[in-house]
Amino acid sequence: MSAAPQPLRANPFRDNMTMLRRNLLHARRYPSLTLNLLLTPVILLLLFVYVFGNVMSAGINGGHADRSDYVAYLVPGILFLTVAMTSLGTAVSVCTDMTEGIMARFRTMAISRASVLIGHVAGSVIKTMTALVLVLGIGLAIGFRPNATPVEWIAAAGLMALVSLGLTWLAVGMGLVSPNPEGASNIGTPLVMLPFLSSAFVPVDAMPGWFRWFAEYQPFSPAIETLRGLLLGSGIGTKNAVLAVAWFVGMSLLGYLWSKSQFNREPKR
Repeated sequence: MSAAPQPLRANPFRDNMTMLRRNLLHARRYPSLTLNLLLTPVILLLLFVYVFGNVMSAGINGGHADRSDYVAYLVPGILFLTVAMTSLGTAVSVCTDMTEGIMARFRTMAISRASVLIGHVAGSVIKTMTALVLVLGIGLAIGFRPNATPVEWIAAAGLMALVSLGLTWLAVGMGLVSPNPEGASNIGTPLVMLPFLSSAFVPVDAMPGWFRWFAEYQPFSPAIETLRGLLLGSGIGTKNAVLAVAWFVGMSLLGYLWSKSQFNREPKR
């Protein structure tokens, strides 16, 4: 008698790479969402530098207007705004897979369940880091002049990757609980608004006292100040570095657990 066929077994590494490749191919074939999300940070960078640059720099420098100083101040904040905007695209992409039944199909296949989510997250982080290189290139073209050692550049890249990882896991959870892609875009709006309420555009010290505590301790301000210190050679400060790492490691862990629990639930649609 012939032996019964052996059931297919999941290979987590192979499945992760397959799902990563799927998401990167999808982004390459349908780049409009990523480009639309990338356009907003670029427009804001150019707007604040060339329209408000002299006024903003005068406020920061005690009345002395120097646009180049404001470019140095602004670019790190715009980089993290880019991360937030790109993570919003992940929420929409995950929700699209849910509403089109692709997630339900993946549940029936002999693959590692975690690979479905990991593919989205890894693909998003790669796309985000690519977008950051493009935005940084525009910053360099308009006068941003970093003063960082190779070690500081590596630390800066690691910080931006960590922020991207934390926001992306949260975005995956948002996409899983949203009823449609439009809802996913709306529910992710707070992630995009937080950089505007941080030290990205103006120093925390210039904000009203009743609001200053929130701006100082919310996730983006410590990360932005740490990145400024790394790229401009001004020192990162222990408090900012610890707060930034704690915030986004916590986001990564909570986002992963939330996304995993939502994905393992029986679909309602």
